[in-house]
Amino acid sequence: MISWEFILLYLAAGSVAGLLAGLLGVGGGVVIVPMLMFIFTAQHFPVDHMIHIAIGTSLASIMFTSLSSLRAHHSHGAVNWIIVKRITPGILIGTLAGTFLVARLPVSLLKGFFIFFVFYVATQMLLNIRPKPARQLPGAKGMFAAGSLIGMVSSFVGIGGGALSVPFMTWSNVKMHEAIGTSAAIGFPIAVAGTIGYLINGLEINNLPDWSLGFIHLPSLAGLVLASVIIAPLGAKAAHKLPVIILKRIFAVFLYIIGTKLLLSSL
Repeated sequence: MISWEFILLYLAAGSVAGLLAGLLGVGGGVVIVPMLMFIFTAQHFPVDHMIHIAIGTSLASIMFTSLSSLRAHHSHGAVNWIIVKRITPGILIGTLAGTFLVARLPVSLLKGFFIFFVFYVATQMLLNIRPKPARQLPGAKGMFAAGSLIGMVSSFVGIGGGALSVPFMTWSNVKMHEAIGTSAAIGFPIAVAGTIGYLINGLEINNLPDWSLGFIHLPSLAGLVLASVIIAPLGAKAAHKLPVIILKRIFAVFLYIIGTKLLLSSL
């Protein structure tokens, strides 16, 4: 039986993720995974599989939350469905393959990669780094390769791919608002493939917490989805009234603190 204390923590994690997603367009693993790991540590989840459960649960939550984001961007005509169609095969294969690789990596290596990624996102936000348009979108092979790489990295850190797909598309002369909207659509196949992969790879593990389906922890998933879906629209409304650039820099500092805390706990 899960105590109300932890149920409230799951809802709080979902609320923070939803607020940041709506306010700054940031969500997924870079926010959810660290919060889940802190909560799972308090619940004494098995150390060898804690990060796998956090990443798998994060991807499963994105499977639900990305739909509302996708609908919103589609209604504004900001989703380039041609790009989505061309990049999705690579996304699916890269993400699914990544989950099987993750399940066989040493935990220390996986955690180190995640910490590096947190610092990467924090730096990107702090300096407001945006690649300059320098080329056109590649052909079929190039799109497959890009999708595979984006999907694989996303499966390593439990994200919907926006931190990688948006820079890739803006570098390839896709307008920023269209890159963001298209990235929201790409997040759904990443989440579906990642969820399937983490579910399958966790089925053979015996000492997982109660209420786990593979590497997906169902109670925390429910809390994340419920809270984030409710809170995200409030964050989106606030984004039009608050200084988003300043908030991004504050959040970047917050990410540096999280990354440092994870790094210190790994030493």
